[in-house]
Amino acid sequence: MPFTKHRRFCATSLALALGAAALTACGSSDDESKGDSGPASLTYWAWTPGMDKVVDLWNKGPGKKEQIDVTVKKQASGDTLVTKILTAHKAKKAPDLVQAEYQALPTLVSNDALADISGEVGVVKGEFPEGVWQQTTLGSDAVYAVPQDSGPMMFYYRADLFKKYDLKVPATWDEFAETARALKKKAPDKDLTTFSANDSGLFAGLAQQAGAKWWTTKGEKWKVGIDDGATRKVADFWGGLVKEGAVDNQPMYTPAWNKALNTGKQIAWVSAVWAPGTLTTAAPDTKGKWAMAPLPQWSKGEHTTGSWGGSSTAVTTDSGHKEAAAKFAAWLNTDPKALDALAKEGGIYPAATAAQTSGAFTEPPAFFAGQQDFYPQAAKIAKTAAPGAWGPNVNVAYTSFKDAFGSAAKNRSDFGGALNTMQDTTVADLKKQGFGVAP
Repeated sequence: MPFTKHRRFCATSLALALGAAALTACGSSDDESKGDSGPASLTYWAWTPGMDKVVDLWNKGPGKKEQIDVTVKKQASGDTLVTKILTAHKAKKAPDLVQAEYQALPTLVSNDALADISGEVGVVKGEFPEGVWQQTTLGSDAVYAVPQDSGPMMFYYRADLFKKYDLKVPATWDEFAETARALKKKAPDKDLTTFSANDSGLFAGLAQQAGAKWWTTKGEKWKVGIDDGATRKVADFWGGLVKEGAVDNQPMYTPAWNKALNTGKQIAWVSAVWAPGTLTTAAPDTKGKWAMAPLPQWSKGEHTTGSWGGSSTAVTTDSGHKEAAAKFAAWLNTDPKALDALAKEGGIYPAATAAQTSGAFTEPPAFFAGQQDFYPQAAKIAKTAAPGAWGPNVNVAYTSFKDAFGSAAKNRSDFGGALNTMQDTTVADLKKQGFGVAP
């Protein structure tokens, strides 16, 4: 890690809701003293396809008027970009703006890499669902980014095969389990779905829906609750289905998984709003045969979903043009033309509520052409997204999940033990990094 324990602790304290004033106390933000008037040339690190074309709209329009020019530098995503940002920040050479996944924000904030832009972008809070906006504040009065895209979770199923096997779309997880068992009785060679351990975001989203809060704060310490009651309920549910053979135990995104989807061996998928794009390449022969419904609920009558994926636009503490950078970040993620271009060029699902049923989202995805209410329904589901609760070592937790749950799924063994391993590994890593950890 690039900072001493003291500095890291001070920066972490900011994330623990000590507010924007803590920035000055930590000596972590000198951008208030930097000049921010006159022409500005900003650099933006992002991975979204076609982002340069979207930014051109700014440079030729609002940016030209305000003399704020933005240059996009294409980057890799995920942990690779986080590491690159932290390395650049250590040398005080981070770009003005970065695209950051929500779960990466605590890591960047705890390393003092992101500026509090609440004063510049707070006015756009109402443009986003509360559960999404909350992920950019880390539970404090500060705002560390503007939401860009989101991944509300939902249930996808082969409508033709549900009809063939006389299956009902499950409204609850109990009904989901019964549907899986009913399919096995009627067609033993088919699976309702699979439990996959090669994408940690799926499990994290399911835990969020159940009410899990994996990282919270207690005083000036982090508290890890990966093994909390909500997550254990999710782990036990899926572990039970895998153990009894009611669902498959194979990972997603493999040739075998693609074939299962394409041939109808797997007839449903718990996924997110971006699933149509994946199905287009994974199961091309099934176009027009799928339908989307809300995620099953833990109790009948509830309306809550989790999130799988999503990113934001943040301003770094190294930027000498914080106000200009924040102004661009707000425009990029709230302007109708910008959001329409992001959807068409980058394939994103916007976090801004108004954009979810306009522009590129007035017609359903081509793969779901027969479901005219696809995006109106998705917009309703997006509003019910549970807030995320991320910490400064999500990467460690995710790696532990893949290892522990991957082994448990393969062996059809107890998922509870895998959850314990994930909890213990995450706590041990926080302590090793020098963070205070509450019991």
